[in-house]
Amino acid sequence: MTALATEWGMPEAQFWLHGRRPENPIEYVEKQGIWNVYGHPEMMEILQNPATFGSNTARLFPEFPKELTEGNLINMDGLEHRKLRKLVSHAFTPKVVADLEPRIAQLTHELLDQVDGQESFELVHALAYPLPVIVIAELLGVPASDRDKFKEWVDRLFEVNNAEFSLKEGREKITKAIDDSVELQKPLREYLLAHANERRKQPREDLITKLVQAEVDGEKLSDDGVVNFANLLLIAGHITTTMLLGNTTLCLDHYAQEAAKVKADRSLLPEAIEESLRLLTPFATLARVTETEVELGGRQIPKDQLLMTWVSAANRDPRQFPEPDEFRLGREPNPHLAFGKGVHFCIGAPLARLEGRVAMNILLDRFPELSVEQPTFIPSRQLCGVRSLTLRTGR
Repeated sequence: MTALATEWGMPEAQFWLHGRRPENPIEYVEKQGIWNVYGHPEMMEILQNPATFGSNTARLFPEFPKELTEGNLINMDGLEHRKLRKLVSHAFTPKVVADLEPRIAQLTHELLDQVDGQESFELVHALAYPLPVIVIAELLGVPASDRDKFKEWVDRLFEVNNAEFSLKEGREKITKAIDDSVELQKPLREYLLAHANERRKQPREDLITKLVQAEVDGEKLSDDGVVNFANLLLIAGHITTTMLLGNTTLCLDHYAQEAAKVKADRSLLPEAIEESLRLLTPFATLARVTETEVELGGRQIPKDQLLMTWVSAANRDPRQFPEPDEFRLGREPNPHLAFGKGVHFCIGAPLARLEGRVAMNILLDRFPELSVEQPTFIPSRQLCGVRSLTLRTGR
């Protein structure tokens, strides 16, 4: 995989993240004060045991403002998490998601119409970014025409979160990093709050209206709760699919024999998408905190320790996946963790899979001779996906 990463032009510092296999499934990094978890069975134990491995990592940082944690499902566990998750679960039921297929197909055709007839086009700009943004924006009830703003805000946020983190850097440095993140989130938070305030006056049939009207234990969500919830849906609702589309296209281009199977039998496309999610996992990391002292993978870990779980490494654990560095159709089973596991399993996973299947099918129909030019990757420790991917159409 390292050789393949070199060929694709992944930054040298990211090789290990995208495939260099650690020697041990768990390691403690003394200079950072963080436990890194790389193994698949170890990560399964973590994700399926939230009572021991909690999601509220913000409690380790007194400097972290509560305005960013209220209503943020990623940092919640237990009854509170279940209640808030239930608020939007109706928007992602199998029927609701399936009913979106015609709209997704329509949007895909409209976006590809704009590059039809060209000898080449850039996939992320043309399709992989705007398609899922438009879909989630329409569900939330915000203008899809503002997608350039969303991209600017989200890109800046991930850039500031790209630095290697350490619990031993000193509280001043940690406080500054948190303050920088808060400042970068301000434009998007203000944007979403304006829409929430407007829905209180003029309700619509959209998710933001449902959030401002929702009650938990007889109380409505606060402004922070609504904004954080909507913020999570907007960011997570598009970025996974954006990377999924780029990564699947990249894998099919590189592995010609597997691509030929998919083109000959489109029923194999979902398998190809799942294998690309495993090999190039969009969200490469998840953070957890130990709620009690625990033994994991033969290591004794004290209470209140920060665990960085490297999903990208677990998805290439040879103990679980034979020939883990190869893109291979027919991998059965394929229990990758790209969408998480357990109570925090990605609520939007069915939508991302549908968008991927519909868009890739249409892309292959309209451009059967597609080939990839040199990709560029998102310069992030947290994300594994192409930032740009120029495709030659063969025309």
